[in-house]
Amino acid sequence: MEKLKIGVLLSGSGTNLQAIIDEIADGLPVEIVHVLSSRPDAYGIERARAAGIPVTVFDRSCYEDPAAADARIAALMQKAGAEYLVMAGYMRKLTPVVLDAFPDRVLNLHPALLPSFKGAHAIQDAWDAGVKVTGVTVHLANEDYDKGPIVAQEAVAVREDDDRDSLEARIHEVEHRIYPRVLRAIAEGRMTMDERRIIHISE
Repeated sequence: MEKLKIGVLLSGSGTNLQAIIDEIADGLPVEIVHVLSSRPDAYGIERARAAGIPVTVFDRSCYEDPAAADARIAALMQKAGAEYLVMAGYMRKLTPVVLDAFPDRVLNLHPALLPSFKGAHAIQDAWDAGVKVTGVTVHLANEDYDKGPIVAQEAVAVREDDDRDSLEARIHEVEHRIYPRVLRAIAEGRMTMDERRIIHISE
């Protein structure tokens, strides 16, 4: 099987990048062709370099013109041969420059069951709301923040003995499992979108 070529965008520790790298080592038919970090101190940079993946590092000054920054990102990912972009804790909102360069091919991971608890504080917001079930969503990114077509979701129960940190740890465990699973479905040609822009993944 021909491997799915992806570019990864990150801003932090890179645990989801590491989960993908680990699954690739176990046979996931994916190749990470380039990693872009929005911060020079992100530990995800070290994870990429340790795996021999080319890395480009931006700093705050690169984003003074967001469209110009995204034009650079789109160009370097296209040059690297990326078919999909995978946002793995990337804390910048993508402009149409990137979204148009990779139409319906930018994946994002959100630590809640969208459309509930959108935004950057989803785990805390769910915890504060006292919900009994939260979870993880993989969706296609678009211009509406946390509103693109949903690709996959997995629920995480809030236990009576949970605190906020234990809940977050279990949510991250699901993230590390669901992202590689989605990438496998795409690589194997099992993900489709219907006329209503609803995503379907066949077994």
